[in-house]
Amino acid sequence: YSPNRQERGGGKVSEEDITAEYVEFLRTRFDLRSIHLDIVHDPMYGAGQGILSTLLGSDCVTEIHGSINPSFGGIPPEPIERNLQDLMRCVVQEGAAIGIAHDGDADRIGVVDELGCTVTSHMVMALLVAHLHKYHGMSGAIVRTFATSAILEKMGVAWGIPVETFPIGFKYVTPRFLETEVLVGGEESGGIAVAGHIPERDGIYVGLVLLEMLMQRGKSLTALVQELFDEFGPHAYYRADVHAERQPEIVKTLHRTGGLDEIAGRKVHSMDTLDGFKHLMKDAWLLVRPSGTEPILRIYAEAPTREEAEDLVYDTQVKLGLRG
Repeated sequence: YSPNRQERGGGKVSEEDITAEYVEFLRTRFDLRSIHLDIVHDPMYGAGQGILSTLLGSDCVTEIHGSINPSFGGIPPEPIERNLQDLMRCVVQEGAAIGIAHDGDADRIGVVDELGCTVTSHMVMALLVAHLHKYHGMSGAIVRTFATSAILEKMGVAWGIPVETFPIGFKYVTPRFLETEVLVGGEESGGIAVAGHIPERDGIYVGLVLLEMLMQRGKSLTALVQELFDEFGPHAYYRADVHAERQPEIVKTLHRTGGLDEIAGRKVHSMDTLDGFKHLMKDAWLLVRPSGTEPILRIYAEAPTREEAEDLVYDTQVKLGLRG
């Protein structure tokens, strides 16, 4: 919109469109002329619309859901798999190298590979760590929230990078960027920040780092993810948000018993209660975390395969009396 100054209630409200200024800033940070990829961008009817196509050109970028729509097309503007079906289809139809989605205010990112499959935010963080540290020689800590992948810990140990873990919420990540040197900081919902930029989430910036990575490495997203799996083992993630009127009772039981002893045939060897009840098993974990605002239990799991992660979540629901 155009800059405008209006009188309202005796005070002054100044409105400015800072999009052009932001675009010019990004031009100074990235060699955009070197990015020659077919990209599909889904701004989810939000603030990110038009930015990637302005930076890289409409020949490179196919944009979907790029208009003003207060109802967001009936789909929540959250870049998670169930909301990215159109993007997944379009990537395959266009033969694109990558699909990038942003939430309503474009601070979070969702990623789809060239096969039309979502790349979890956990693996996006891992790819960024590898790109910035291993291939650009950058240093700093990995700062992660409680529900993120164990692959980040393994990378830290193998590459001598400190790893810090905090309760869920990016509000715990930002202070570490201000207090110390951080390489990558992020949360499982797709909010990620990287060294050399602001101490806050910026989905557009992170998307450009990923495009830079694809060009510099000359490999597909699936190949780059597989490289990490080859070195650190496969990691798959699953989450379910379960309505539970008995939430307070279930939480009290978990406190009293110290959690579950076994889940889907896997023995629980320890429990971490930093933010919820995180059951640690060999090559897997499961976190039960109550919502603080509604009768919902959030159940997160990681295992070597998606099926195993789903089994962990399903069996936990059965054991907690959330399924028959």
